[in-house]
Amino acid sequence: MAVLSFLIILRKEKRKLGELYKKNGGPTLEKANIIKLYKKGELKPIIKNNNLIGKGGFGEVYKGVLDNKLVAVKKPISGSVLENEQFANEVMVQSQVIHKNIVRLIGCCLEVDIPMLVYEFISQGSLQEILHNNNNKVALDLDARLSIATQSADGLAYMHSKTNVKILHGDVKPANILLDDNFVAKISDFGISRLIVRDKNHTETVIGDVNYMDPLYLQKGLLTEKSDVYSFGVVILELISRRQAIRSDTNGLVNSFLEAHEKQTGATELFDKEIATIENLEVLDSLAGMAMECLSLDLDQRPTMAEVAERLLILSRSHKSEVGCH
Repeated sequence: MAVLSFLIILRKEKRKLGELYKKNGGPTLEKANIIKLYKKGELKPIIKNNNLIGKGGFGEVYKGVLDNKLVAVKKPISGSVLENEQFANEVMVQSQVIHKNIVRLIGCCLEVDIPMLVYEFISQGSLQEILHNNNNKVALDLDARLSIATQSADGLAYMHSKTNVKILHGDVKPANILLDDNFVAKISDFGISRLIVRDKNHTETVIGDVNYMDPLYLQKGLLTEKSDVYSFGVVILELISRRQAIRSDTNGLVNSFLEAHEKQTGATELFDKEIATIENLEVLDSLAGMAMECLSLDLDQRPTMAEVAERLLILSRSHKSEVGCH
Protein backbone atom coordinates (compact mmCIF):
# COMPACT_ATOMS: atom_id res chain seq x y z
CA MET A 1 0.00 0.00 0.00
CA ALA A 2 2.76 2.42 1.01
CA VAL A 3 4.57 1.68 -2.24
CA LEU A 4 1.40 2.39 -4.23
CA SER A 5 0.72 5.75 -2.59
CA PHE A 6 4.39 6.66 -3.05
CA LEU A 7 4.09 5.88 -6.79
CA ILE A 8 0.93 8.01 -7.04
CA ILE A 9 2.70 10.95 -5.35
CA LEU A 10 5.67 10.47 -7.65
CA ARG A 11 3.45 10.46 -10.74
CA LYS A 12 1.65 13.61 -9.56
CA GLU A 13 4.95 15.36 -8.92
CA LYS A 14 6.20 14.33 -12.37
CA ARG A 15 3.02 15.64 -13.99
CA LYS A 16 3.33 18.91 -12.08
CA LEU A 17 6.96 19.36 -13.21
CA GLY A 18 5.87 18.66 -16.78
CA GLU A 19 3.11 21.26 -16.57
CA LEU A 20 5.47 23.90 -15.15
CA TYR A 21 8.02 23.08 -17.85
CA LYS A 22 5.35 23.67 -20.52
CA LYS A 23 3.93 26.79 -18.87
CA ASN A 24 7.40 28.35 -18.69
CA GLY A 25 8.01 27.95 -22.41
CA GLY A 26 10.01 24.68 -22.39
CA PRO A 27 8.88 23.52 -25.86
CA THR A 28 9.90 26.88 -27.38
CA LEU A 29 13.32 26.79 -25.72
CA GLU A 30 13.87 23.14 -26.66
CA LYS A 31 13.49 24.05 -30.33
CA ALA A 32 15.92 26.93 -29.96
CA ASN A 33 18.60 24.48 -28.94
CA ILE A 34 20.96 27.22 -27.74
CA ILE A 35 20.44 27.05 -24.05
CA LYS A 36 20.79 24.27 -21.54
CA LEU A 37 17.61 23.27 -19.73
CA TYR A 38 18.37 22.02 -16.22
CA LYS A 39 16.18 19.74 -14.16
CA LYS A 40 14.96 20.92 -10.78
CA GLY A 41 16.98 18.17 -9.08
CA GLU A 42 20.22 19.45 -10.61
CA LEU A 43 19.81 22.93 -9.09
CA LYS A 44 18.39 21.83 -5.75
CA PRO A 45 21.80 21.28 -4.08
CA ILE A 46 22.84 24.83 -5.06
CA ILE A 47 19.75 26.66 -3.76
CA LYS A 48 20.79 26.57 -0.10
CA ASN A 49 21.34 29.38 2.38
CA ASN A 50 25.06 28.76 2.69
CA ASN A 51 25.45 29.26 -1.09
CA LEU A 52 23.60 32.58 -1.16
CA ILE A 53 25.88 35.31 -2.55
CA GLY A 54 23.46 38.11 -3.41
CA LYS A 55 19.98 39.46 -2.96
CA GLY A 56 18.22 42.18 -4.92
CA GLY A 57 14.92 43.48 -6.18
CA PHE A 58 14.79 40.66 -8.70
CA GLY A 59 15.53 37.76 -6.39
CA GLU A 60 18.38 35.78 -4.90
CA VAL A 61 21.68 34.61 -6.41
CA TYR A 62 23.40 31.38 -5.41
CA LYS A 63 26.87 30.12 -6.24
CA GLY A 64 27.43 26.50 -7.16
CA VAL A 65 28.95 23.99 -9.55
CA LEU A 66 27.19 22.54 -12.61
CA ASP A 67 28.91 20.44 -15.30
CA ASN A 68 32.22 21.07 -13.47
CA LYS A 69 31.86 24.83 -13.93
CA LEU A 70 31.24 27.52 -11.33
CA VAL A 71 27.86 29.12 -11.94
CA ALA A 72 25.59 31.75 -10.45
CA VAL A 73 21.94 30.69 -10.19
CA LYS A 74 19.31 33.44 -10.07
CA LYS A 75 16.10 32.58 -8.31
CA PRO A 76 13.52 35.30 -8.95
CA ILE A 77 10.94 36.47 -6.42
CA SER A 78 7.46 35.18 -7.08
CA GLY A 79 5.25 37.22 -9.34
CA SER A 80 8.19 39.15 -10.76
CA VAL A 81 8.65 37.32 -14.05
CA LEU A 82 6.81 37.35 -17.35
CA GLU A 83 4.47 34.62 -18.49
CA ASN A 84 5.67 31.61 -20.50
CA GLU A 85 6.12 32.58 -24.18
CA GLN A 86 7.38 36.06 -23.41
CA PHE A 87 9.80 34.64 -20.87
CA ALA A 88 11.02 32.03 -23.35
CA ASN A 89 11.56 34.70 -26.00
CA GLU A 90 13.49 36.94 -23.61
CA VAL A 91 15.70 34.03 -22.56
CA MET A 92 16.38 33.26 -26.21
CA VAL A 93 17.41 36.86 -26.84
CA GLN A 94 19.74 36.81 -23.83
CA SER A 95 21.30 33.47 -24.67
CA GLN A 96 22.28 34.71 -28.14
CA VAL A 97 24.32 37.53 -26.66
CA ILE A 98 27.88 36.26 -26.68
CA HIS A 99 30.48 38.92 -25.98
CA LYS A 100 33.59 38.97 -23.80
CA ASN A 101 32.22 41.91 -21.77
CA ILE A 102 28.78 40.49 -21.08
CA VAL A 103 27.96 37.84 -18.48
CA ARG A 104 26.92 34.69 -20.32
CA LEU A 105 23.52 33.11 -19.72
CA ILE A 106 24.18 29.35 -19.75
CA GLY A 107 20.79 27.88 -19.05
CA CYS A 108 17.61 27.85 -17.05
CA CYS A 109 15.38 25.58 -15.03
CA LEU A 110 11.71 25.59 -15.95
CA GLU A 111 10.40 22.87 -13.62
CA VAL A 112 9.61 25.45 -10.93
CA ASP A 113 6.89 28.08 -10.46
CA ILE A 114 9.22 30.85 -11.55
CA PRO A 115 12.05 29.88 -13.91
CA MET A 116 15.57 30.04 -12.51
CA LEU A 117 18.42 31.37 -14.64
CA VAL A 118 21.95 29.97 -14.70
CA TYR A 119 24.84 32.34 -15.53
CA GLU A 120 28.61 31.98 -15.68
CA PHE A 121 30.10 32.85 -12.28
CA ILE A 122 32.27 35.98 -12.19
CA SER A 123 34.87 35.75 -9.45
CA GLN A 124 35.76 39.26 -8.29
CA GLY A 125 32.24 40.47 -7.66
CA SER A 126 30.88 43.84 -8.70
CA LEU A 127 32.49 47.19 -9.41
CA GLN A 128 30.23 48.55 -6.66
CA GLU A 129 31.99 46.36 -4.05
CA ILE A 130 35.44 47.06 -5.45
CA LEU A 131 34.98 50.85 -5.43
CA HIS A 132 33.03 51.30 -2.22
CA ASN A 133 33.62 48.40 0.15
CA ASN A 134 35.51 50.21 2.90
CA ASN A 135 36.78 47.07 4.61
CA ASN A 136 38.31 45.81 1.43
CA LYS A 137 39.22 48.69 -0.85
CA VAL A 138 41.05 47.47 -3.90
CA ALA A 139 43.77 49.76 -5.22
CA LEU A 140 42.83 50.78 -8.75
CA ASP A 141 45.17 52.85 -10.88
CA LEU A 142 43.88 55.00 -13.71
CA ASP A 143 44.72 52.33 -16.32
CA ALA A 144 42.56 49.77 -14.52
CA ARG A 145 39.66 52.23 -14.29
CA LEU A 146 40.00 53.19 -17.94
CA SER A 147 39.94 49.58 -19.04
CA ILE A 148 36.89 48.81 -16.84
CA ALA A 149 35.10 51.80 -18.41
CA THR A 150 36.15 50.84 -21.95
CA GLN A 151 35.13 47.19 -21.58
CA SER A 152 31.78 48.03 -19.97
CA ALA A 153 31.04 50.55 -22.72
CA ASP A 154 31.97 47.93 -25.30
CA GLY A 155 29.53 45.42 -23.83
CA LEU A 156 26.71 47.98 -23.78
CA ALA A 157 27.49 49.17 -27.31
CA TYR A 158 27.28 45.56 -28.50
CA MET A 159 23.85 45.17 -26.90
CA HIS A 160 22.58 48.39 -28.46
CA SER A 161 23.83 47.94 -31.99
CA LYS A 162 25.37 44.56 -32.75
CA THR A 163 22.67 42.04 -31.77
CA ASN A 164 19.71 40.93 -33.91
CA VAL A 165 17.31 42.50 -31.46
CA LYS A 166 18.39 45.77 -29.88
CA ILE A 167 18.75 45.15 -26.14
CA LEU A 168 18.43 47.97 -23.66
CA HIS A 169 19.97 47.37 -20.27
CA GLY A 170 17.68 49.56 -18.21
CA ASP A 171 19.73 49.37 -15.00
CA VAL A 172 23.35 50.33 -15.71
CA LYS A 173 25.24 50.85 -12.44
CA PRO A 174 28.45 49.60 -10.77
CA ALA A 175 26.53 46.77 -9.04
CA ASN A 176 25.72 45.37 -12.50
CA ILE A 177 29.29 45.51 -13.78
CA LEU A 178 31.14 42.38 -12.64
CA LEU A 179 34.88 41.72 -12.79
CA ASP A 180 36.57 38.40 -13.43
CA ASP A 181 39.94 37.06 -12.24
CA ASN A 182 41.80 39.29 -14.69
CA PHE A 183 39.66 42.31 -13.85
CA VAL A 184 37.87 42.10 -17.20
CA ALA A 185 34.53 43.91 -16.86
CA LYS A 186 31.32 42.08 -17.74
CA ILE A 187 27.86 43.60 -17.90
CA SER A 188 25.25 41.64 -15.96
CA ASP A 189 21.51 41.76 -15.35
CA PHE A 190 20.73 43.21 -18.75
CA GLY A 191 17.25 42.76 -20.11
CA ILE A 192 16.09 41.91 -16.59
CA SER A 193 13.94 45.01 -16.91
CA ARG A 194 12.12 43.27 -19.73
CA LEU A 195 11.70 40.00 -17.81
CA ILE A 196 9.88 41.76 -15.01
CA VAL A 197 6.13 42.01 -15.18
CA ARG A 198 4.99 45.56 -15.79
CA ASP A 199 1.75 46.39 -14.07
CA LYS A 200 -0.19 48.65 -16.44
CA ASN A 201 -1.41 50.95 -13.65
CA HIS A 202 2.00 51.39 -12.11
CA THR A 203 4.15 53.03 -14.72
CA GLU A 204 5.69 55.01 -11.86
CA THR A 205 7.39 51.87 -10.63
CA VAL A 206 10.21 52.63 -13.00
CA ILE A 207 12.59 49.72 -13.09
CA GLY A 208 16.17 50.40 -12.14
CA ASP A 209 18.15 52.33 -9.54
CA VAL A 210 16.98 55.90 -9.23
CA ASN A 211 20.51 57.15 -8.42
CA TYR A 212 21.63 56.26 -11.95
CA MET A 213 18.46 56.95 -13.80
CA ASP A 214 17.92 59.21 -16.77
CA PRO A 215 15.62 62.04 -15.57
CA LEU A 216 13.87 61.93 -18.95
CA TYR A 217 13.07 58.25 -18.41
CA LEU A 218 11.76 59.10 -14.95
CA GLN A 219 9.47 61.78 -16.40
CA LYS A 220 8.21 59.95 -19.47
CA GLY A 221 8.70 56.27 -18.64
CA LEU A 222 10.23 55.74 -22.08
CA LEU A 223 13.39 53.64 -22.00
CA THR A 224 15.79 54.20 -24.91
CA GLU A 225 19.46 53.42 -25.52
CA LYS A 226 20.19 57.02 -24.48
CA SER A 227 18.80 56.13 -21.01
CA ASP A 228 21.64 53.60 -20.71
CA VAL A 229 24.09 56.28 -21.91
CA TYR A 230 22.97 58.62 -19.11
CA SER A 231 23.43 55.90 -16.47
CA PHE A 232 26.85 55.10 -17.89
CA GLY A 233 27.81 58.77 -17.48
CA VAL A 234 27.12 58.40 -13.75
CA VAL A 235 29.28 55.24 -13.67
CA ILE A 236 32.20 57.19 -15.22
CA LEU A 237 31.87 59.81 -12.44
CA GLU A 238 31.99 57.08 -9.80
CA LEU A 239 35.08 55.57 -11.39
CA ILE A 240 37.00 58.86 -11.34
CA SER A 241 35.79 60.12 -7.96
CA ARG A 242 35.29 56.86 -6.06
CA ARG A 243 32.25 58.56 -4.53
CA GLN A 244 28.91 56.83 -4.51
CA ALA A 245 26.14 58.24 -6.68
CA ILE A 246 23.28 59.27 -4.46
CA ARG A 247 20.65 61.42 -6.03
CA SER A 248 20.12 64.61 -4.04
CA ASP A 249 19.36 68.18 -4.99
CA THR A 250 22.23 69.73 -3.13
CA ASN A 251 25.30 67.63 -3.04
CA GLY A 252 24.77 64.62 -5.29
CA LEU A 253 27.71 63.30 -7.26
CA VAL A 254 26.19 64.35 -10.59
CA ASN A 255 25.35 67.85 -9.31
CA SER A 256 28.84 68.43 -7.93
CA PHE A 257 30.38 67.62 -11.32
CA LEU A 258 27.75 69.64 -13.22
CA GLU A 259 28.47 72.69 -11.06
CA ALA A 260 32.23 72.41 -11.59
CA HIS A 261 31.57 72.00 -15.32
CA GLU A 262 29.31 75.06 -15.51
CA LYS A 263 31.71 77.25 -13.53
CA GLN A 264 34.55 75.89 -15.68
CA THR A 265 36.62 75.52 -12.54
CA GLY A 266 37.59 71.99 -13.46
CA ALA A 267 36.65 69.10 -11.21
CA THR A 268 40.09 68.45 -9.77
CA GLU A 269 38.96 68.42 -6.14
CA LEU A 270 36.26 65.85 -7.00
CA PHE A 271 38.68 63.29 -8.42
CA ASP A 272 39.78 60.36 -6.28
CA LYS A 273 43.07 61.37 -4.60
CA GLU A 274 44.51 57.96 -5.44
CA ILE A 275 44.60 58.84 -9.16
CA ALA A 276 44.51 62.67 -9.19
CA THR A 277 48.20 63.12 -10.00
CA ILE A 278 49.43 65.89 -12.27
CA GLU A 279 50.16 63.52 -15.16
CA ASN A 280 46.65 62.03 -14.92
CA LEU A 281 44.67 65.28 -14.80
CA GLU A 282 44.27 65.68 -18.53
CA VAL A 283 42.77 62.20 -18.91
CA LEU A 284 40.54 62.71 -15.86
CA ASP A 285 39.26 65.99 -17.30
CA SER A 286 38.51 64.22 -20.59
CA LEU A 287 36.60 61.52 -18.71
CA ALA A 288 34.64 64.10 -16.73
CA GLY A 289 33.83 65.93 -19.99
CA MET A 290 32.66 62.70 -21.60
CA ALA A 291 30.46 61.99 -18.59
CA MET A 292 28.91 65.47 -18.88
CA GLU A 293 27.96 64.73 -22.50
CA CYS A 294 26.36 61.44 -21.44
CA LEU A 295 24.40 63.32 -18.75
CA SER A 296 23.05 65.99 -21.11
CA LEU A 297 19.33 66.58 -20.70
CA ASP A 298 19.08 66.93 -24.47
CA LEU A 299 18.94 63.39 -25.85
CA ASP A 300 20.44 64.42 -29.17
CA GLN A 301 23.49 65.83 -27.42
CA ARG A 302 24.26 62.51 -25.75
CA PRO A 303 26.72 60.31 -27.65
CA THR A 304 25.75 56.74 -28.54
CA MET A 305 27.25 53.91 -26.51
CA ALA A 306 29.36 52.95 -29.56
CA GLU A 307 30.84 56.47 -29.68
CA VAL A 308 31.56 56.38 -25.94
CA ALA A 309 33.27 52.99 -26.30
CA GLU A 310 35.42 54.22 -29.18
CA ARG A 311 36.48 57.40 -27.39
CA LEU A 312 37.32 55.48 -24.23
CA LEU A 313 39.44 53.05 -26.22
CA ILE A 314 41.41 55.92 -27.80
CA LEU A 315 41.84 57.61 -24.41
CA SER A 316 42.93 54.35 -22.80
CA ARG A 317 45.50 53.64 -25.55
CA SER A 318 46.98 57.12 -25.54
CA HIS A 319 47.27 57.08 -21.74
CA LYS A 320 49.00 53.69 -21.83
CA SER A 321 51.50 54.88 -24.40
CA GLU A 322 52.22 58.08 -22.43
CA VAL A 323 52.76 56.09 -19.27
CA GLY A 324 55.04 53.81 -21.29
CA CYS A 325 57.10 56.83 -22.42
CA HIS A 326 57.69 58.15 -18.91
